[in-house]
Amino acid sequence: MFRFSKKKPFFSPEENERIVESIREAERQTSGEVRLFVESRCTYVDALDRAKEIFENLKMEETEFRNGVLFYVAIEDKQLAIFADSGIHEATGNEYWKNVVHEILSVFSKNDIVGGITTTILSIRQGLKSHFPYEMKMDKTELPDDISFGAK
Repeated sequence: MFRFSKKKPFFSPEENERIVESIREAERQTSGEVRLFVESRCTYVDALDRAKEIFENLKMEETEFRNGVLFYVAIEDKQLAIFADSGIHEATGNEYWKNVVHEILSVFSKNDIVGGITTTILSIRQGLKSHFPYEMKMDKTELPDDISFGAK
């Protein structure tokens, strides 16, 4: 007899909603697009390489102003990366992204994954907002706001 066990989701429904709301809040103030991808493990590759691969698989480079940002987290392996498209990366520079990663690591070290994710998304908003401000007449949602999940 086989038993199939359903794996526990990464986040509770309330935590999912809290994260998605932080994405929506970030995007209300910028024309930039933020996505979150979460999986258990980042096996055999560097987290930044994995984030780039996912960024391309999700076709995030297709935003009009090349201002999409992927926030990648491998929970079991305790790895993360932020991959920004060329438009936003050129506007903000490497130092900005190093500071964002440093900030999230300080929250993650307190074992607050959801708090770290939402804090980081709102930090990303600041970089996007200053270089790609929200313009009501021109802005359109180019990418979904939901969380993308990989293998558990």
